[in-house]
Amino acid sequence: MGNRRPCLFLVFLVTLSRFVAQIHGVKNQGEALDNLYKAKFSRDYSIDTRPFEVIDTNQFEEMNTLLGKSKCHPRKEGSKKKDRIKRLPGQPHVRFSQYGGYITVNKTAGAAFYYYFVEADKHSKEHLPLLLWLNGGPGCSSLAYGAMQELGPFRVHSNGKTLYRNRYSWNNVANVLFVESPAGVGFSYSNSTWRTNGDRQTAAENYRFLVNWLGRFPEYKNRDFYIAGESYAGHYAPQLAQTVLHHNKKANTTIVNLKGVLIGNAAIDDETDNQGMYDFFGTHALISYDNLRKIHRYCDFSRAHESAECRHSLLKTDADVWNAIDVYNIYGPLCLDGNLTSRPRKTSLMNFDPCSDYYVYAYLNRPDVQEAMHANVTKLTYDWEPCSDFDWVDSASTILPLVKELMENGLRVWLFSGDTDGRVPFTSTQYAINKMKLPIKTEWYPWFHGGEVGGYVQVYKGDLTFATVRGAGHMVPSIQPVRASALISHFLAGTPLP
Repeated sequence: MGNRRPCLFLVFLVTLSRFVAQIHGVKNQGEALDNLYKAKFSRDYSIDTRPFEVIDTNQFEEMNTLLGKSKCHPRKEGSKKKDRIKRLPGQPHVRFSQYGGYITVNKTAGAAFYYYFVEADKHSKEHLPLLLWLNGGPGCSSLAYGAMQELGPFRVHSNGKTLYRNRYSWNNVANVLFVESPAGVGFSYSNSTWRTNGDRQTAAENYRFLVNWLGRFPEYKNRDFYIAGESYAGHYAPQLAQTVLHHNKKANTTIVNLKGVLIGNAAIDDETDNQGMYDFFGTHALISYDNLRKIHRYCDFSRAHESAECRHSLLKTDADVWNAIDVYNIYGPLCLDGNLTSRPRKTSLMNFDPCSDYYVYAYLNRPDVQEAMHANVTKLTYDWEPCSDFDWVDSASTILPLVKELMENGLRVWLFSGDTDGRVPFTSTQYAINKMKLPIKTEWYPWFHGGEVGGYVQVYKGDLTFATVRGAGHMVPSIQPVRASALISHFLAGTPLP
């Protein structure tokens, strides 16, 4: 009895802290995903979980411009020149071009997405593909994570003022485009209310962004195009891919030359995402066997609501896990001091700094940085933030039918998992793939890089590859940049992991 009150009090504190986080904003894309799943399984929320359907955006004017059939003149080259970033404050010398600016996605609402584009080296950019990177949330910035902490060309020093080079940047093998989506995320804005959004609207506006962006960069119109992302991009990427296929078929021609989709630690099926997470906790000594047994007995993640017994078991899990460790990188360190330093700390690409969120926040809120990036041109009334709160109105309960459809249309589909991520762990992805009942083409084997095991891989008939990345968390390119670089190289080349 002596330990009972502290335990109940701890559960209360954990529950309260997570409720407050929902009110006052989310801190990262993992927390945003957790909040969405809690809403989807709560009796107090009503989210449309029906299968995703493409919103026909009727963009024939933009399509015809791309195809050279419009009476309207394409956007002048000057707009691309205007977006050219001469140099970011505090950046080292580089041999590639970078651009930043706004693309209108909804004229009626006055909505525009901010993008950041890094080309490959000037000697290779003309023959390398175009890759769009999407971070998840929903509501989190691809500039905050993908560009500045994961696969972009720079990382931010602990002083929040200067940058250092990421020599494993994905623009070594592709021309990489980052977009802050939907409107209201980061520097992207809407003149009307943007607090309400969902999967369908985001996919439609992501497609409109892409078509309009290709109008500004017409040299990439016929380039091989790939969509990549992580976390809730398990929704964004397949939904955008299906939208691309829909409009290609509708126009009876190739508007966007989509070749494949790559998603890390992908949220693609509510039931398996949740079941796989708790099984991961139980098999990695994060929760007790007894609590895992109760979750198996009382929780049915195929249903919309939890039972009282299930809720009690999940609260115990919250107390044991969520406020104790970094669930998104279970063996990684926590950020214990997010204060900026007067001089940059010593950096190491192989030892990711868990306080990087704070450095990126400071850097992107600097007026000179925003001016150099052609960002915040409307002078937003709030700070740039890595994630934004939304009332998310529709979120399909499963994306697996879309994955099958992409495969049936001949697209290359790779799903990869950092094997130390607890939020959307490899077990979740394995369970989801098992639901698809796909024949195995190449059985499970270890893949190697630099003489060491980089992870494990299994290939399925229909061009679906599932790969793990050893020692990586939710943000794979942050924690294991070398192995992530090998992964993207083989994906783009269409070659098996060695």
